[in-house]
Amino acid sequence: MTIGEIDRLITDSMFANIGFIDLNGNPSIRRVFCTWHKGVGKHLISTNTSSMHVQALLLNPNACLYFENSKIFEGICFQGKAFVHFEKEFKEMCWKDGDEQYYPKGVEDEDYCIIEFAAESGRYYRYDGIGNITKQEIDLFDHNTEYVDNYDRLMECGE
Repeated sequence: MTIGEIDRLITDSMFANIGFIDLNGNPSIRRVFCTWHKGVGKHLISTNTSSMHVQALLLNPNACLYFENSKIFEGICFQGKAFVHFEKEFKEMCWKDGDEQYYPKGVEDEDYCIIEFAAESGRYYRYDGIGNITKQEIDLFDHNTEYVDNYDRLMECGE
């Protein structure tokens, strides 16, 4: 896969799976809503502060983030760090109409936070092969990019 194809896989995904080490030291995975991306290396996830994965990531930011297209059997697993943000700037940027059903107090809800995942490397696979992506390749591709939300485009496509 080229890095452009990896970017397309990511931007065509509504969800990702985040892997982390739970509070008991065991590996764990959660499916998360993930439509905000800055190139291929940074991703924003809105979630509950009280969730197990947030509590674990506050103690150990080592994580992985996996995007896939199961219809054509391709995926990318990034390894990196997950940073939990409580700043209003991040919360307002990711807020969607309807989020108040999960966070009744709105953007100020103490149970609302944003995880920022920063990739340090990755491994991809597809029917035609597997390979690695380095931090240097990620940084080069992501140079001069800004966060973009793909939610509206994905909803129009019926994802």
